[in-house]
Amino acid sequence: MLRRADRGAERLERALEGGPIPHDSDTRRALAAAGGLTPGHGRNPARVEETHDVMMAAFMRALNPSETRDDAGTDDGLEEIDLHRTEVSLPDGGQLVLSDLEEITPERLEEAAQVAAEILARRAKDHHS
Repeated sequence: MLRRADRGAERLERALEGGPIPHDSDTRRALAAAGGLTPGHGRNPARVEETHDVMMAAFMRALNPSETRDDAGTDDGLEEIDLHRTEVSLPDGGQLVLSDLEEITPERLEEAAQVAAEILARRAKDHHS
């Protein structure tokens, strides 16, 4: 039996090295198993190096965070923003509150009121049907 296993191993080795593929089922199954173990794709060395460099850069940023300034956020204009707010009564007794960073013009206010009134009217129809 040992001799039979040696012959099977020799046939498999020859087939793996590119020689003729034997027709016996044991060697074919062994070849299929060996094919299942081989990777489906090769690794691109340039992408591996690029990934390594990006990971190391992120690691170094985590180890050495940027220094924060004591005056961070001052004089950047963010604390000076005015929020414009207007309240409007809708025709059916509803109340619309419109807030914006920009100046609210009467045209924009009227347009927003019309859109809100249309939405409320559609919802009222849905509830009655």
